[in-house]
Amino acid sequence: MKEYKFDNSFLFGSSTSGPQCEGFYGKVNKSIWDYWFEIAADKFHNKVGPEFTSHFFRDYKEDIKLLKETGHTAFRTSIQWSRIVKNFDTLELDDVAVEFYHNVIDELIKNDIEPIICLYHFDMPLTLQERGGFENREVVNLYAKYAYKMFELYGDKVKKWFTFNEPVVVAEGGYLYEFHYPAVVDFKRAVQIAYNMNIASALAVKAYRELKQDGDIGIILNLTPSYPRDENNKEDLKASHICDLIFNRSFLDPAVRGEFPIDLINLLKEYDLTPNCEVSDKELLKENTISLLGINYYQPRRVKARESKLSVDYLMPETFFEPYEMPGRMMNPHRGWEIYYKGIYDIAKNIQNNYNNIKWIVMENGMGVEGEEKFIENGFVQDDYRIEFISEHLKYLHTAIEEGANCIGFLMWTFIDCWSWLNSYKNRYGFIRLDLDSEKKTIKKSGYWFKELSKNRILK
Repeated sequence: MKEYKFDNSFLFGSSTSGPQCEGFYGKVNKSIWDYWFEIAADKFHNKVGPEFTSHFFRDYKEDIKLLKETGHTAFRTSIQWSRIVKNFDTLELDDVAVEFYHNVIDELIKNDIEPIICLYHFDMPLTLQERGGFENREVVNLYAKYAYKMFELYGDKVKKWFTFNEPVVVAEGGYLYEFHYPAVVDFKRAVQIAYNMNIASALAVKAYRELKQDGDIGIILNLTPSYPRDENNKEDLKASHICDLIFNRSFLDPAVRGEFPIDLINLLKEYDLTPNCEVSDKELLKENTISLLGINYYQPRRVKARESKLSVDYLMPETFFEPYEMPGRMMNPHRGWEIYYKGIYDIAKNIQNNYNNIKWIVMENGMGVEGEEKFIENGFVQDDYRIEFISEHLKYLHTAIEEGANCIGFLMWTFIDCWSWLNSYKNRYGFIRLDLDSEKKTIKKSGYWFKELSKNRILK
């Protein structure tokens, strides 16, 4: 049986986000999620909102002990803009929040776990959303000032920073498919949001470099390899190319190469979707590319050429392609997503061959399971399916690393079953089970397995 040996410097860990693990606990400002739950609780699974989540704000010391017990050498979370900033215009900070994030970072370091911090994870402060959110360049500039302040506060201890998590989801969720607030459908506004978030990210990179800190700054992208139904069919190839431009390269290219793909620019021009730009934007993007890329990978995207035309009067990404269900595909029966292990290898080779082999980390990879309590035996979850899911992805990743891919770590989503946007606790992803009634946190079989993997660095 082949053994897959990982270098001692390779990071093993998991990721979460502030709004999904901390709970409200006296935040000085509401986020769009706090507000949306107030006005539309019926949209949330079992009417469970973000008030309590997994209590990381209260339990962080005990939770970090669990990270240690499950072999973590790295942990990614996010600072909540709505928690730490009291006044967004003056940048007055909340002292309790400042101390909380200091304490979390210090506790991680004390336990030999590297803190990795993201500055924004879907949690626009409500006050700023009321000004237009990232449609408004004023908000973009306020974000850059917030980023600069966070680097000043924590940059001596945090050496891996990320500007955004899955920024394309902000655009598609809030402005195309109605699964994030403000839940509107407007392709042109979605394009403007995506463009402005690219500018915001570059401004944050610029701020980091101005401080001359000695770490890395990057962005976390959820890359979904776009596979055509038929590799020999020109129309299918065109459909997958456009899909890739919209959902992957719209952020990947400006972040790493410092420019948007010319095919994307031409597509937006053709359909009158070109965003409002400023003269200095092109130079800003070119001069402020990232030094570290975070990649979230869950499933592929399979597409085919449209078999029936959609009206160009009602533009959506699906105007240019249709989803394709590949016969015989492997599925997660508990979540409804395709499982395609090789996708992580294909991503690795794409980054290696087309994006300067930039240094990168798998920031999220995970298997959600609805009704996971049915796998409880002798008091804890026997999640062999999760162990298999991780193992098979890691084997493909290891092969890519052997071939020269510059991946330096693998972080799972997530460490403790956490609250998940409109889905609350429907799909469980954690190494540790959260009992919603007793609030007891119990390590699953995968958590013990992960500890051995991290300790021995060998996958069989």
